[in-house]
Amino acid sequence: MAPRIWLIAGPTASGKSALAVRLAREIGGEIINADSMQLYADIPILSAAPTQTEQQGVPHHLFGVADAADGWSAGRWLRAATNTLAEIHARGAPAIIVGGTGLYFSALVDGLAEIPEISPDYRRAAQADYDGLGEPDFRVRLAAVDPAADARIAAFDRQRLVRAWSVYAATGKALTDWQAASAPAIADYQPIALEPPRETLYARCDARLSGMIEAGALAEVEALIARGLDPALPAMKAVGVRELAAHLRGEAPLDAAIAAAQQETRRYAKRQLTWMRGRMARWPRITAADGDGQRVNLFSFCS
Repeated sequence: MAPRIWLIAGPTASGKSALAVRLAREIGGEIINADSMQLYADIPILSAAPTQTEQQGVPHHLFGVADAADGWSAGRWLRAATNTLAEIHARGAPAIIVGGTGLYFSALVDGLAEIPEISPDYRRAAQADYDGLGEPDFRVRLAAVDPAADARIAAFDRQRLVRAWSVYAATGKALTDWQAASAPAIADYQPIALEPPRETLYARCDARLSGMIEAGALAEVEALIARGLDPALPAMKAVGVRELAAHLRGEAPLDAAIAAAQQETRRYAKRQLTWMRGRMARWPRITAADGDGQRVNLFSFCS
């Protein structure tokens, strides 16, 4: 029996959106977005969200549903995705969850801890402690209350170390203990990870950025900046916003801004691949770069 839930993950420009649409048309499925940037209605070009033409004939969910001023968390996405899955299943259709945000997939299949909202005061205090103590002594303190977090967080990962300590400081409970209490949102699914050759992937990243400029990415960034939003909001951190904004402010010529955005896109793709190799190591891989090859490999997993 064909799976009722498909998970298709992959780095940017790997072809996952096109493959998801192709699969949906063949099996009568509906698509749920699992890309943290494609949630935002303000940046459809920069986030490479599927166009109306590309979506034609296939129901798409959680694309362009959020305003850039409204930062979504992984927990909020998980609740929305779970509700959407229930609606799709009630219609008797299979669901295809596609995107490049590894944390979203981890929340689905491993669970996401329902940690209470942490006051920014705790985070600021933890950041000050980290800077004042230095990482070695900060880790000693963290290890005393959450040794598992100390062991799994990589060296120089200030953000995650600060997060682990601030959770404990605010709740009196280790982050690891909060995470252990979480439960998967889904249990029966077919996961697929796209991992095309790196040279091909990087060339596509460069070409995609150039295409975004032609499609109106500069106007998209200009409109976003004009709103005067907090730079810490997720949408303001989308790849390309910072680089193109520098050009719009007269700080860089367009070709330099494009080159910088292309480089950052390649770095982003590399980070996504690193996540997949670490957290999705057991997911079946599709290494084909072309759509036909990806389709053939896709259906071989459920034959």
